[in-house]
Amino acid sequence: MTQYAKYAKKIRQYFSDHPDYNSAVHLIAGVGIGILLTYPLVGQHPIRWSVVLLVVALLGHLYPLAVKK
Repeated sequence: MTQYAKYAKKIRQYFSDHPDYNSAVHLIAGVGIGILLTYPLVGQHPIRWSVVLLVVALLGHLYPLAVKK
């Protein structure tokens, strides 16, 4: 099993054990993508907001790797 597969398995296991956290991370990612797609409707700095939300979602996906069990 590759190192990537081990990381992916750990992230999937964490998300399956914490469905509320899973929902929050994917909601934030969805909002970030939605802002990128509908940027004229957001107002000022839509790219900045979407990048911030997508970075938060990415960090949310990396958090399970940092948690010690």
